[in-house]
Amino acid sequence: MFLKTSFTTLIVGVFVVYVLHTCWVMYGIVYTKPCDIPAGDNCITPFLAGKPKLQLSIYTALRPNAEGGHTLIHKEENFDVDSKFEKIVNVSLPKKTRNNGTLYALIFIHQAGLTPWQDPRQVHLVAQLTTYMIPKPLEISLISGEDQPQEQKEQPRQKKHRQGNPAAAGGPGEAADHPFAHWRSRLTFNVVGDHFVFDREYLPGDVHRYLRVFQNGKKMVYLPLLFVDELSNRVKDLVVINSTSTELPLTITYDSISLGRLRFWIHMQDAVYSLQQFGFTEKDADEIKGIFVDTNLYFLALTFFVAAFHLLFDFLAFKNDISFWKQKKSMVGMSSKAVLWRCFSTIVIFLYLFDEQTSLLVLIPAGIGSIIEVWKVKKALKIQVFWKGGKPTFLFGKMDESERRTEEYDTLAMKYLSYLLYPLCIGGAVYALVFLRYKSWYSWLINSLVNGVYAFGFLFMLPQLFVNFKLKSVAHLPWKAFMYKAFNTFIDDVFAFIITMPTSHRLACFRDDVVFLIYLYQRWLYPVDKTRVNEYGVSYDEPPKGKTHKD
Repeated sequence: MFLKTSFTTLIVGVFVVYVLHTCWVMYGIVYTKPCDIPAGDNCITPFLAGKPKLQLSIYTALRPNAEGGHTLIHKEENFDVDSKFEKIVNVSLPKKTRNNGTLYALIFIHQAGLTPWQDPRQVHLVAQLTTYMIPKPLEISLISGEDQPQEQKEQPRQKKHRQGNPAAAGGPGEAADHPFAHWRSRLTFNVVGDHFVFDREYLPGDVHRYLRVFQNGKKMVYLPLLFVDELSNRVKDLVVINSTSTELPLTITYDSISLGRLRFWIHMQDAVYSLQQFGFTEKDADEIKGIFVDTNLYFLALTFFVAAFHLLFDFLAFKNDISFWKQKKSMVGMSSKAVLWRCFSTIVIFLYLFDEQTSLLVLIPAGIGSIIEVWKVKKALKIQVFWKGGKPTFLFGKMDESERRTEEYDTLAMKYLSYLLYPLCIGGAVYALVFLRYKSWYSWLINSLVNGVYAFGFLFMLPQLFVNFKLKSVAHLPWKAFMYKAFNTFIDDVFAFIITMPTSHRLACFRDDVVFLIYLYQRWLYPVDKTRVNEYGVSYDEPPKGKTHKD
């Protein structure tokens, strides 16, 4: 017991150190030490402090260095750094871009009255207006073979570009097996509006790559800090480019930004880029972008702490759950049907999330949970596996009298539930087959199963509640693991609004809250009776099996 307590304490201690270290790192990111003596030689003063007349010019080009020609698509002759704007411009696509090519945007901030190439004190950045992705497979009716109506499938601004979708070129339900060019319909950039004076000795490394400095007498002056927000480029805003797309809309968004927020955004973009280098797809990276872009900064900080506690409770729940089932020798008071259902449902949910190409942030934990549930079934049914000649042989253990009584209650509860559950699941599957569209028969099967799991899955938690009611006890349940999972269930409610996931998966998070509340009510209703068998198959009042000590 002492070792277990010490290990848990160690984990909690490491968790506290991790949170404190992260807070310190975040403080170091958003705080920059200013120059103590603004007139000193070590200081780098801002060019914007002199309030120069500036102009914004945005060009498109086939190459990032503008070789081979460039086209002006937008300009602001009296560019005010502190005035935000959003404008939509139509961009003509060159023939190379329409033929699965690339197009770049060149953003210049320069002195008014001069072209960018004439101004030695101009600043510019290059942003890619195209990216490459495999188009989403076309969904069809499995009975009639017709496509889903475009009005229900796509946004109005994308409908006129749908005819050349490469995913539809191979026939119904067939998807392109290689990436195609997609148009990034949003271009977001910022300029630091703070007149911050840098100290040369404490110049942040993340800002250094965006800093352009020139000598003005004895003083060092830095030009406006221009930043292109790549996190705002979301998958939902992409439009497929085809040979008929001669012109596409581009939403140009500008706003000033503080130095602290700029540094934070730079680190987040670098983190997303690193994940992509480690194998994260554009869709996986898009889920992370959504956390930062679509969430308020203060709410984002709260999300970090919630996520940290979620990680801690996940580990503690995993540790206690494994410990509980590892030492469990009897299924008295435990619903074996509920264990089998959890195993089946977690596997179905994992296959569904995999079929929907859900983010790895959701997919990996679901896969690990499926493996654990299979192991629990092996323990619950007392299955032993023997290998003979490369073929497995399964041996099932026998139940004692107490376990048979529990099994009778469990079977009785499932009998009543089957009258409601099976007709609803079959009816839902038939309705989906007739009125909804799917990529394949496998997709329909997985969707029908998972809809049954999500919509009526909580009914399979009721046999355990029924067994508790009949035995008038909850002492046989793994309450430590239950409580950690309960905390995580409420934390999942927060993540349901932050991380993109299927709607049915999101609703299932709130469904679990009700079930845990009922379990808590039963714990209050049925105080622990020490004469009953506990979760390890023994009773507190049971006399020791060994010989008594004689003086």
